[in-house]
This record gives sequence, C-alpha cells and structure tokens, in this order.
Amino acid sequence: MESVADGLLTDVPESAQLSALLTDLDQPPQPKDLFAVQQRRSWDKSVEARCDFSYRLRMTRRSDVNFISIWHKTVHGRTLTDIKADPDMVEFCATNIVPAICETIGHNLDKGGWCICTSPKRRHKARNFATLISERIAESLAIPFYEDVATCRTRQRVNAVFDLNVLPKEPNIIVFDDFVTTGQTLAAMKQLLAPYRKNLVFFTCIDNKL
Repeated sequence: MESVADGLLTDVPESAQLSALLTDLDQPPQPKDLFAVQQRRSWDKSVEARCDFSYRLRMTRRSDVNFISIWHKTVHGRTLTDIKADPDMVEFCATNIVPAICETIGHNLDKGGWCICTSPKRRHKARNFATLISERIAESLAIPFYEDVATCRTRQRVNAVFDLNVLPKEPNIIVFDDFVTTGQTLAAMKQLLAPYRKNLVFFTCIDNKL
C-alpha cells in the first residue's frame, strides 16, 4: 500500500524542474513592449475613433474656439477612416450639417455677405473630404466656396502654422472642418483670418472627443 509520505513525494518536482522554477521566480518582470503596442494601433481599427451618427447639436469651446457640431465620437459605429473613404458620406454629411448652419445663422444668411472655407489640405490633397463637403454646403446655401484659403507649412496638426493664400471678400465666413479633436486646426484658422476683421463661425460634423 502506498503511504501518505510516498504520495507527497510524487508531487515534488524533479531537481531539474525545481531548478528551472526557481530560476523563473528570480527573473524580474519584463517591461511591456510599448513600441509594439504603438505599431499595432496603426493597423488595428478596433481602437480607432468611431461615430454612430446619433444627432446631437452642440456648441463646444476648445483651443479658444467655439464650434458647432452635430455628431460626436462614440464607442460603436463606423470608423472615421471608413467614413472618409465612402463617397456617399460627402452628401450625407452636407445634407445633415446644412440645417444646423441655417438654424444657427438664421435670416442673416439671406442678407448676403457669407461664404465658406475649410482648413488646409495636408495629407489628402486629392478628393479631400472636408473640401468636398464644403462644396456641397456652398451649393445648398448658394454662397461662394473658397478653396485653399490657407496653406500649412507642415503636415502636423498640433501647433500648426497657416499662411494666407486667398482672402475671401465676404465679411462673414463659415469655417468648416469635417472632424475636430483638439480644435487647434480651427484655432489656426481663427488666428489667420481674425486680423482681417472677418466674422467667423465654426462648424464641424463630428466632435472627435467623448
């Protein structure tokens, strides 16, 4: 008959296994590979910003600029990359933002003296999403659209510096951007145009902050 002592001894690891176990316990925990995490984020669309298009008209102040948005970043919904890649979203965004512009500005639009522009093209210069939406807004409101009002010295979004390319003649300017995160792009447009005593109103489709 097997004794209790014999049973306990069979549970004791062999010397080689025991040595390896003790060696593992002596090893300090390995730091996380943060670089690998950053690399994964560049292609892992599960962590990308999304929008479910739940209508919520709101004015927000960010980076010293008041802007009006109709949608907001959400946990579920389409990714911003997918939205920009879908040609049908141009008409969809324009159709939904136009009523918000009319509601905000009101009868002043009928008095004339209004135009629309957008932020500089940086990464996507051909078929730029914000530019295409601005063109449709201009058509719907029957106001001029000024393309390439500003140029950007670099591609960076943080602390971007804009240079004036075309100054609209109208005293009232709708400054449109498709998505707003930090608000620094709108702030740069404000800093560029405000010295010319223009009345600026800022709109965006998606406020890219929860």
